[in-house]
This record gives sequence, structure tokens and C-alpha cells, in this order.
Amino acid sequence: MRPVCAAIWAAAILVGLQLSASSSETNVNRSSQNLSSVPRDLPETVEVLDLSCNHIQQLHQGDFNNTIHLKSLNISWNSLEEIDPDTFLDTPLLQDLDLSHNRLKNLSGQWYLLHTKNLRVLNLTCNDFLTMTLGSEFSSLVKLEWLALGAKDIHLGDFRNIAEVKLLTLTLSLEGQLVYEAGSLKDVQAQRLQIALTRNQILDHDLFGDALSLFVEVELMNVTGGFSSQSKQLSERAEIHTSYLHLTNITISWSDLTNYVNVVLGTSISHMGASDVAMHTLPFEDTPVAKTSKMKSFTARRARVMSFFFSQEVVYDFFINLPVESLAILETSIIHMTCPESQSQLLQLDFSLCALSDSIFSSVKNKQFIECENLANLKKLTLVGNNLKNFQVLSKRMQHMTSLQHLDLGFNQLVYDGVEKCVWPANITNMSLSSNRLTDSVFKCVPNGTETLDLQNNQVSVVPASVMHLENLSSLNLNANRLRDLPVCKGLPILNVLLLKSNSIHAPSVNKLESCPKLKTLDVSHNPFTCTCALRSFISLGMTEKKRSDIGIELLSWPSGYYCIYPETIRDSTLNNIWIPVVSCNVGLLAATILCPAVFLILVVLTLCHRLDIPWYMGMIWQWTRAKHRARRRQLRPEDLVGVEFHAFVSYSQHDADWVHNSLLPNLEGPSGRLRICHHEKHFVPGKTIIENIMSCVEKSRRSVFVLSAHFVKSDWCHYELYFASHHRLGHGPDSIVLVLLEPLPQYLIPSKYYQLKSMMGRHTYLEWPQDRAKQRLFWANLRAALQVDLPNAPVTELED
Repeated sequence: MRPVCAAIWAAAILVGLQLSASSSETNVNRSSQNLSSVPRDLPETVEVLDLSCNHIQQLHQGDFNNTIHLKSLNISWNSLEEIDPDTFLDTPLLQDLDLSHNRLKNLSGQWYLLHTKNLRVLNLTCNDFLTMTLGSEFSSLVKLEWLALGAKDIHLGDFRNIAEVKLLTLTLSLEGQLVYEAGSLKDVQAQRLQIALTRNQILDHDLFGDALSLFVEVELMNVTGGFSSQSKQLSERAEIHTSYLHLTNITISWSDLTNYVNVVLGTSISHMGASDVAMHTLPFEDTPVAKTSKMKSFTARRARVMSFFFSQEVVYDFFINLPVESLAILETSIIHMTCPESQSQLLQLDFSLCALSDSIFSSVKNKQFIECENLANLKKLTLVGNNLKNFQVLSKRMQHMTSLQHLDLGFNQLVYDGVEKCVWPANITNMSLSSNRLTDSVFKCVPNGTETLDLQNNQVSVVPASVMHLENLSSLNLNANRLRDLPVCKGLPILNVLLLKSNSIHAPSVNKLESCPKLKTLDVSHNPFTCTCALRSFISLGMTEKKRSDIGIELLSWPSGYYCIYPETIRDSTLNNIWIPVVSCNVGLLAATILCPAVFLILVVLTLCHRLDIPWYMGMIWQWTRAKHRARRRQLRPEDLVGVEFHAFVSYSQHDADWVHNSLLPNLEGPSGRLRICHHEKHFVPGKTIIENIMSCVEKSRRSVFVLSAHFVKSDWCHYELYFASHHRLGHGPDSIVLVLLEPLPQYLIPSKYYQLKSMMGRHTYLEWPQDRAKQRLFWANLRAALQVDLPNAPVTELED
């Protein structure tokens, strides 16, 4: 019983209202919370309320006095026994009410319905109703569209109180052993009748007869037996009002199914469908099928087999030879479909979401493929979501379908290498190839007469104009491909709609649209736009789109779907909110803007240099030359270490003197180092020029140590010391200079005149002074090792001339 009612409850949800309930304030779910009564803390704005799967036994007046906006209420799977007549007095907007799976006892006493005149969906199945007698309160439900009921006895007059209610669907849940009186449904006005059986229940003969004579659409649910009886009843009826017969969730043998279908083919029923079908005892030999019928369409959805050994070809042959205009087998694991044995009257075929391969409709004889020639009347073929792979081979399979106009091959694995020529029938006008693996070469294989082409979600990177001759193409969908620019419309003279959403277009070339004289609709939204000069013309197109004339182009999704991804400063800004200056995009104007200030600045610099007359480098070279000349005239040049009195000469800024005196000198000259260090405060000789003292210190020191800091690069004398030491290095090797980095010194802080320092820092390792005391011992050890050398004994007093 419960599975049947659950199925009906699910159906109620499907046909229910499409309510917008994204907010927690409008959509409240209190199911499965062990509630014994309606909660008092419901928000006033609630529109959809779920109280299912609780223990509520009664509904009282005032339970919903705070929910005046309530539109949908689900109280199924509770223990409801009683509902106060004024329960829904405060819910005038209620449209969907589910009271299934409770313990209500009397269908003629549901007085609360008098206050639910806006109800469109009412589910009362799986309660404790003994008879189907509806009370007068049901007559007030004039807007009701879907009514689901269940009882054990159905008699004449039970539905007289809804005789004026025009339903779309009436669902009868046959609970237990049914007692049905013929003619009981004559008072019902409904387009569709659903009859849900319980497990192993046989459909009542009179009920089935009334259904066929009173309702346009009849759906039988959960049928597992009695098919022979139904087939006999169908064949014996002289008049059938039903035009649509559907079987849902059935278990049936192959012989019963084919017999049932053949019988229906001989009636006036025009549409037959079956979903969730389990077939057993399948055949090994051909099954006869009626040659003619009045039936227009047959649909099978989610069919499965329960037999392991049978002839698949026999099964396929039965369905493909049905004398109908439209055949659909959906969501079923068929791997092949045969060709009709004679010229078929089929106009539409739909094998979506199956497992068909490239051999569809063909047969093999003497190792040769025989193509199908008996589907010449077919106009529409849908093969969405199968296992199709070779686009060119499929053109062979369909080459004899001379009437084919609409072809949908979406969601497959199609590829085409562009080598072999395609042989499509000439009348194809609409082709959908979305979600495959097709590349640029696909255009070679598209039928020339195509008017609408859908290539969404493929791997097309360019539309090659040289191979396109689609003179009738008016709509081209290239969304979600790999295009980097707008295509040229050469070969597409009447293209009207061009969709390029979600590609890789950074800056669309608007001038290419000049080759599309008939283009009216363009979608380039959700592309990775780089908001640079190249995009200015496209932005102008979007900004003028609202002012376009009747011959202009409509830009879909503008402006919300168009935003920048670069530069980072304006990332995610919509194109209509950014401004790209004209000066940055005009080369001549940009050059004038830059060159004029540059020329003026150069003139100012030259004027200042001329007026001050102190070119720094000339003075530095002159001083160095004079000092070098004096040094050569006063003493001979020593060999190796002869004349070297100091391990190192220390150059530093006066701002860093504290560190030199308190840290550097004690660690180098002290007991742990015992090095001879020369520095200006102690060893510069009075009376000599600074340049001469510098030269003398450098010459009499084995190495030169430079203490680098931001103050060092600002000192001119430090610059001189570095300059002379670097020249001294040319004769004494590259290790004659040791750099000590007292603090971080980025390259951009070093003035351009210290180009030698930049070069040395880039090519040679330097020592960095660590702030961490634990690392300072290693620093001193490394520095002492770099300076250590055996020097001849010499007094460490003053430098003599």
C-alpha cells in the first residue's frame, strides 16, 4: 500500500505549483522533527511549509493564523485523525494541500475545505476512507486541477459533488479489495484519469471500461498482471473515448506486451506510452506486428529486460516496424536499432539517452554494411545522449532518409577528421551537434542546406571561411567553444543569429561584423575580455546597442554578461562601466604626450649641467689620476704581500660608525680575530688629500671591506672609496673586495652612479649582517675567514708618505 501512495505523492509534487521559495523565510521545512502539533514559531512570510513525517494527530483553528501567505502545505505521513472546520480560515492563498498517509476516516466530512477555495492540488490518498462518497464541501473547490483519492468502495453518485469542477487529473488509489459499481465515474469532469494499483492487484473490469469511455487520457500504474483481460476488453469495445493510454511501473512478459500493443493498434487510441517497464520471457523468433493502425505515436521510457538469453534483433524489429508516425524509446540501454522491413510511415524517431552506436539502422552482409533505405519518410530524428562517435559514418547511415529535415545528435562523442566526404541527405535544415568533440573541420561535413546549426560545447577554435558554403544558414550557435575572435561571415550571406557565449574571445574585432550584412542578434557574453585599447570599438558597439536602428545588431545579455578579467584593477567590472582614454590608444597622440615633456626635461637638465659646470664623472677621474700619479712617484710597486700592512681597509658611512666601532672592529681586531684593520678615523694621515689617503689605504690593504647601507649609497666619499677599490681590484684579483650588507638594500635604492656596486652585487656573493644573535657568530667566522692572510710584520700605527 505505502509504495503506491508514495508514487502518487511524488506525482503530486510534479504537477504542483512552481513556487519560488529560495529564501528560508518563504520555504520552511519542519519534516521529521517528531512534532505533535503545528509549530507556533512559523514566520509570517512562509509560503511553502513541509510538516511531513511527524506525529500530528489534530489540526485546530488558529494553527495557521500567522501564515496568511501560505500557498503550499504538506502534512503527509502523520497521524491525522481530525481537522477542525476552521483550520484554514486564515490561509486564503492556499493552493497545494497534501494530506496523504494519515488516518482521516470520512470523505464526506472534510468541512475544512470550505475555506480552501483557491486549492489547485489536493492529495487525500492512503487514509482510512471506506467509501469514495465526496461531501458537498468538495463542490466549493472550483479551481481544483489535480485531485488524488483512495477508498475501498466506489459507488454511483460518489462524485456528484464535483460534477461542476473541471479537473485536469483525477488519481484513484485502489486500496485493498476494491468494490466498484459501473458508471460511478460519470459525474467526473477530468482530462486525465490515473489508476494506481497495489501489488498483484488486478484492474477491475468495470472501472477500466468506464475509464476508456469517459476520459481522454488514462494512465495505469503499478500493473503486474491481468494484461490478457485488458487486451480482450480493449479488442471487444466498439467505442473508446480515450486517445492517450499510458502504462507506468509495470512488469510484463514479451508475449503480453506485444499482444497488448497489437490490440491497441487496432483501436481508436492515438497515443500509447509505457515507462519504467520490466520485461521478461523475451523472444528468440520474430513477433508479428500489425501492418496498419490509427495510432499516431508510441513512447517507451526506462524499459529493462529480466531475461538473459533472447534475440535483440527480434525485439528491435518489433518496435521499428510499428505502424505509427512517431516512435520514441528513451533512457533505455539499447545498443542497436534495425531497419524497417519495408518502407516505413515513421515521421519522427527519438532514441535519446540510450546506448546506440555508429552501426544504427545498418546491417552486415558478406562483411559489407548494408545501409537502410526504408526510412525515406522520416522528417525528424533525435539521437541525443548515445554512444555515437564517427560523424562521417553517420552521414552514410542516413543518406537515404530523403525527407529528413531535423537531426539532433547532441551529447555524443562525435569527431570528424575532414578526410572523407560526408553524404547527408539534401533536405536537412536543422542540425544540432551540441556537446560533442567536433573541431573546425566539422564545417566541411555540414549539409549545404542547413538553416539552423547548433555546435554548442564543442572544440571549434575558428570558423574557416575557405570551406564554408552554407548559403542558407541563418542561425549559428557556437557557445562554449574555443573561438578567440569573431568569425568572418564569408559564405554565410543570410546569417541572422550568431551565438558566441563562453568562448576565449579577449577583444572582438568589430570590423569583421561588416561581412555579416543580415546579422541581427549577437551574443558574446561571458568571454574573458581584456579591457585594453583593442576593446574600445566593441564597447562602443554595446553602448550604442540601446540606440540602434532597425538594421542594427542586438547584443544579448548586455551589459550584465560582459565584464573584464584584465587588468586586475578593474577585474569583474562590466564593460559599460569602464573608460579607456583615447590618448592611450592613439599612437600619434600618445607619442606627442610623452615626447614633449621628455624633450623639455632634457633641455632643463642640459641647462642645469652647463650652468653648474660640475660634471661629476670628469672630476672623479681627474682626482683619481692625480692621486695615482703621486703614489707612483713616491714609492715602488711591491710584489705579492710586500708593502701590505693591513688585512683590510674598511669603508663605511659615518651614520654606521657605531656598528663599525662597537661590532666590526672588536670582532676583527680582538683576540678572536687578531686582524690588522685600516679605517679612516685612525689611519688617514693629516695633510694629505682625502683622495690620497683613500688610495694609500687601499694600496696598503690586502682587501677592502665595504659596509653597505642606505646611508652608504648616499655618501660621495664612500662612492670614491668604492670606485678606487674597484680599480685596484683589476691588479689584485676579484677577491680584493668584500661586501657586507648591513641592512636590506634593494636595487632600485642604489643610484645609477653606483653601477659598479650593482654589478658586483649581481655577480659576487656578499655577507649579510643577521639580526638574530644566534647567527652572528657564523657571520664573524665567515668574515674573518675571508680576510685572513699571513702578513709580514709591520707596525700598525700611522701611514707614512
